[in-house]
Amino acid sequence: MDSNKLMLNTEKTEFMIVGSAFRIDQVESKSIKIMDIEIPFQQSVKYLGVKLDQSLTMSDHISEVCRKSFLSLRRISTIRSYLSEDDTACLVSSFITSHIDFCNSSLVGIPSAQIDRLQKIQNCAARLITRKKKFDHITQILKQLHWLPIKFRIQFKLALLAYRHFDGSLPSYLSSVLSTYKPPRNLRSSSERLLQIPRVNLKTAGERSFRYAAPSVWNSLPCSIRNISTLSQFKSHLKTHLFCQAFPPEEQ
Repeated sequence: MDSNKLMLNTEKTEFMIVGSAFRIDQVESKSIKIMDIEIPFQQSVKYLGVKLDQSLTMSDHISEVCRKSFLSLRRISTIRSYLSEDDTACLVSSFITSHIDFCNSSLVGIPSAQIDRLQKIQNCAARLITRKKKFDHITQILKQLHWLPIKFRIQFKLALLAYRHFDGSLPSYLSSVLSTYKPPRNLRSSSERLLQIPRVNLKTAGERSFRYAAPSVWNSLPCSIRNISTLSQFKSHLKTHLFCQAFPPEEQ
């Protein structure tokens, strides 16, 4: 910043150590000094609308989403008797689903207990729209609304980003970490639009990275879906595919 004649706004500067609990405990200093100003250690910071904690568990972000979503659910429930089902669904999509889906690709690989917290929000929203009771079976309600469960919404987002890598619309900072799979010799897989899955060191962290998670989800899709030429058709077929996985025919 000195070389570019820029001034650091220390009042808006936050400092956080990211790593495992064991590594963080080994750090002696809990602050850094910039321009003679002490910047204390933070356990979580907000970046581009996402709350990141020091171990990247995303628990703080999910807590914030739960707080906003349940507040909106409570407000919508007070006027539910004056709304049609379509109007209620529109409000839920604007004030609740938008929060759940925002940057949800960063939630890949987190513990299932954290995913269940978001699923609870979606279940409550579905019951509010359809006027079902608390203990009514949620599977039939989600199928009626044609909603993908949270786990599959995350997969949908990752697959969509991977598709955009092939059509050239994915931002370069994301596309640069993805590589198209090229077999050493001419094989049948050469024309299947596969992505290279890199080796990672840590299952808890490496497999959560975009460069690993996106190719894993993409390569798991049927070849007929990966080779679709238009984005709109890809979204439609992808949702149908994931919907069948979420609600297998034997459950229907």
